[in-house]
Amino acid sequence: MNCDKCRSNALKIAAKVSGVISVALEGEDKDKVVVIGDTVDAAGLTASLRKKNGYASLESVRRSEGKTRKEK
Repeated sequence: MNCDKCRSNALKIAAKVSGVISVALEGEDKDKVVVIGDTVDAAGLTASLRKKNGYASLESVRRSEGKTRKEK
């Protein structure tokens, strides 16, 4: 992602996906979007980012180490 508008747009797209708990930018150039959540459709999220932002690649998917959300 080359511009602040692209970064902001990517964060908004990721935050709207069902199951997302948190979204953040990482990397030296803040060019990686890190999404944490339960039952997030990684392929669907990647497709949405590609469609609306032009480019996206899925680097890794892994299980959460523990619960990040409080149970009610």
